[in-house]
Amino acid sequence: MSSDIRTGPASTAEREGRVLERIHVFRKRRPRLLDTVITLAHGAGGKSSAALVDAVFLEAFRNPELEQLGDAAVLPLPSGERLAFSTDSYVVQPLQFPGGSIGNLAVHGTVNDLAVSGARPQWLSAAFVIEEGFEIGLLQRIVADMRDSAKAAGVEIVTGDTKVVGKGAADGMYISTAGVGVIPAGRRLSPDLVKPGDRVVVSGTIGEHGMAVMLARGNLAIEADIDSDTAPINALVEALLDAAPSTRWMRDATRGGVGTVCNELAQTAGIAVILDEDRLPVQPQVLGACDMLGIDPLYVANEGKFIAVVAPDEADAAIAALRTHPLGANAAVIGELVADPPGIVALRTAFGGSRIVDMLVGDPLPRIC
Repeated sequence: MSSDIRTGPASTAEREGRVLERIHVFRKRRPRLLDTVITLAHGAGGKSSAALVDAVFLEAFRNPELEQLGDAAVLPLPSGERLAFSTDSYVVQPLQFPGGSIGNLAVHGTVNDLAVSGARPQWLSAAFVIEEGFEIGLLQRIVADMRDSAKAAGVEIVTGDTKVVGKGAADGMYISTAGVGVIPAGRRLSPDLVKPGDRVVVSGTIGEHGMAVMLARGNLAIEADIDSDTAPINALVEALLDAAPSTRWMRDATRGGVGTVCNELAQTAGIAVILDEDRLPVQPQVLGACDMLGIDPLYVANEGKFIAVVAPDEADAAIAALRTHPLGANAAVIGELVADPPGIVALRTAFGGSRIVDMLVGDPLPRIC
């Protein structure tokens, strides 16, 4: 009998290795769009969203800038600097919720997408789709929220558009914003820069926005003192980059939450992200509401937090710098990157075990941004 033929049962490690290899091969496949109609899951930021973007939009508009699939397109300038350009739409219900409104989100969301691309946001556009019968007073309050948010972020709203549609056609109001910022020469953030041993940092507690909006709808028998975390993070990002200039990559963990963002990184960079449950900063009231609803806070949207990958020798300086800013008081190192198994996100549980954190499937919190 040949010496390389095994006659005994495979060890536990060998079986686990084969399972992880099959998972890795499965996850490397391009997402497939099997649906024939749009569902709410296509807007949740998870697997269905990725399939829709890949099969419809990326297929139609393919170009090198779009294929980056970042929070903003990064475009070269003759000066050696680069331009970051981002756009987003906001369809949240209710339009006002504890801690903010659709107006705050419309500014913060685009400012934050520019900031985590390494840019210093400068200008925004704003387009409004308003339903017939909408109260002028409410419109003024939402626009005032946008004005105040832009001032706090240090950006200006310099152009825009307004459309009015028939009653029942727009769910009150939709807002779209686009933003432009400048990336300083020499600054680069990219998933191809991450390395095994790097640390995963979160800028603060997670899950407030999604839970605040869900409870504000009033159709759940749950009361909790939870405010949205919506805020501009550009000053916080600059503090991090000053303290940790070798920072590799950043994303704001909006739709799909921290779990989905980490999966996108793992799959794009071909590494494994290992998170520690006992390091995840979650407010007790958010954790309690998630437990009651059967929702993992790792998948709940944030609107004022980001995930960053930093060099191991700069992790302490990064956390110290973030904690000097009011928005970063609860910043923490929540995990690390390892080489194997590539494309996997795993969570070390508080009980000493581990579990796979998959890409978000479905839409547990519809219409939260």
